[in-house]
Amino acid sequence: MEGMGMEYRKFADTYYIRVDRDDEIISSILAVCNAEGVKSAIYTGIGGCKEAQIQTFLPETGEFETRTLRGMLELVSLTGNVVSGGEDGLSHHTHAAFAYKDGDAHRFAAGHIKSITVLYTAEIELRPVIGGIIGKQYDPETGTGFWSFEE
Repeated sequence: MEGMGMEYRKFADTYYIRVDRDDEIISSILAVCNAEGVKSAIYTGIGGCKEAQIQTFLPETGEFETRTLRGMLELVSLTGNVVSGGEDGLSHHTHAAFAYKDGDAHRFAAGHIKSITVLYTAEIELRPVIGGIIGKQYDPETGTGFWSFEE
C-alpha cells in the first residue's frame, strides 16, 4: 500500500511496515489493520522520530497525564497490541521508550503512547492473532480496558 506515507508488505503471516517522515505511527498501524482486515495483533518497532505524546495513567483521577517530547528521538523500543473494540472498530495499547539528548546530557523517556510522529523512518513488525480475535472489555474499577477473549 502506498500513498499513505508508508509502505508495507506481508511475508507469511507477518506484516512489515515502513512509516515515513512526518507520518504518525499508531494511525499507520491501524490503517494497515483496517485495510487488511486484521482484528487483533501485536507489534514491535524502532525508528527515528521527532515528536511523541507519552502518557501516564493516574489512578486517583482515572485519567492520563500527557507529556509531549520534541526533537531527535531515537525510538529504541515500541511494543503494543491492536484489539477489536473502539470508535473505529479497533483500539490500541502501546508503550514505547525513547533516547534523546538534552544539551550535553543523554536522556530516556518511556510510557504509554498516544501518538508518535516520524522524523526519518520507523520500522514496524505487525503480527496478527491467528485462529481467534482478542477484544476489549471495560473495567469500571480502574476506568480502563482489558483484553477480552472471544470464543
